[in-house]
Amino acid sequence: MALNPPFSGTQSLANLIEPLSLIDSFLDHPPVGFTPLMIGPPGRSVPAFLMSFPLLTSLDDSKKKLLRSVPLLRGLEGLLQVPALFVGTTVSEYTLYPPALDPERFINDLLETSKAKGCHLIVIKDIPCDSPLLSDEENRSASELLARCADRGFFLLWGQALAYVKIDFDSVETFLQRQSSSRRKNLRRKLKSRASIEVEEARTGDERFDDAAFVETLFDLYLNVYHQSEIHFDQLTLPFFQSLLRSREASGVVFLYRCGGKIIGFNLCFVHSGNLIDKYVGFLYPEAREANLYFVSWFHNLEFAVRYRLNFYVAGWTDPEVKAFLGAAFTFTRHAVYLHNPFLRGILKRFKRSFEADHNRIAVERHDSSNPAAEASVNGRGDRPA
Repeated sequence: MALNPPFSGTQSLANLIEPLSLIDSFLDHPPVGFTPLMIGPPGRSVPAFLMSFPLLTSLDDSKKKLLRSVPLLRGLEGLLQVPALFVGTTVSEYTLYPPALDPERFINDLLETSKAKGCHLIVIKDIPCDSPLLSDEENRSASELLARCADRGFFLLWGQALAYVKIDFDSVETFLQRQSSSRRKNLRRKLKSRASIEVEEARTGDERFDDAAFVETLFDLYLNVYHQSEIHFDQLTLPFFQSLLRSREASGVVFLYRCGGKIIGFNLCFVHSGNLIDKYVGFLYPEAREANLYFVSWFHNLEFAVRYRLNFYVAGWTDPEVKAFLGAAFTFTRHAVYLHNPFLRGILKRFKRSFEADHNRIAVERHDSSNPAAEASVNGRGDRPA
C-alpha cells in the first residue's frame, strides 16, 4: 500500500544525493519482504523499514564458508533471523533524516518504535563519514549522531565502500592516462568490444516505458544480476521499476546496450545535484560477459558525466576491488546497531570485525594495478550490480 501523502512532498532531507522521487518509489513499492514506515512526526519524519533480517548477511565470506563447511552449523544461517527495524532505505546511498536532527529524541523514537513493532534489532544504516559528496553541515550532523548512538549503547560497524570518481578530467582518454601502463593496456583490450555495441539513451518518463512487455524485459535483466550476486538483501519489484521508469520527475537516464540488435544490458542512472548516480543494472548472460559490458558501461558513464560537466560519478557499493582497479576512490559509512537481546549483543561485541568485510578486506585507496587479486577479479567479472 502506498504511503500517502508522497514523502517527497512533505519535507527536505539531509544526506540525500538522489531524487526524492526515488525514495517515494521505495516507500510505495518496497523490496520483497520489506514493510516501509515513517518514524517521527509529519514534516520531521525519517524513512525506515521492517524486515526479518538474516544476521549473517554481512559476515565476511571466509567466515560464511567456514560455517557452511561444518555439517552441524550448516543450518545455522537460516535460523539466525530476527525481526529488525532499519533506518534508511536501500535506494539511497546514505541514511536520511531532517536537517537539524535532535539525536537524543531520534534515538528515543527508534527504541520506542522497535519495542512497539516487536523488533529485536535496530540498524541505522549507512551513516556518512566525512563524505566528499555531502556538505560540511551534513557530515558534522552525521558525526554527532554516531557519537550519541555510541553513548546510548549502539555498536558502530563499518559499512561498505561507496565508489565514486571525481570528474576533474576533460575526456576518458585523459582519465586513462592517469592509470598505470599495465592497467591502461588491460582496459583498452576490454574496451575493444565497444565497436560492436550500440548505446541508446532514454530518459525516465519516455513513452517506450509505457510498454509493459519492454519494462518486464528490463526487469528480467535486473533479476539476472540479482540472482548471481553473493548477497541477496533487497530484491526490488516490477512495480518499483515501472514507477521509476515512467516518472518524468525522477531525472533518470537509462542506457540501453544492444549487440546485433538485441538488448544485452541496461543501466539506470540519475542526474541529481550535479552528479551522476549509478543505481541499477541488468545484463543478459553470457552475452554481457562476452561483450565486457561491465567495463563498457563504466566508461560510457564517465563519458556522459564529462559531456554534461558533472561533478562526480557515484558508482555504488559493490565490487570494491574491481572499481578500485577502474580508477574509483571510496568513502565509507558506519552502521549504528542495537540488539535488545543480551546474548546476541555479546556475540556481536566478540565478532564485530567479522561483519566489516569491506573495511577489513581492502585498503581501497592504496589499490594499484600490480595487485594480483584485483587483476584476477577484473578479468573474471562480467556484471556490475550497483
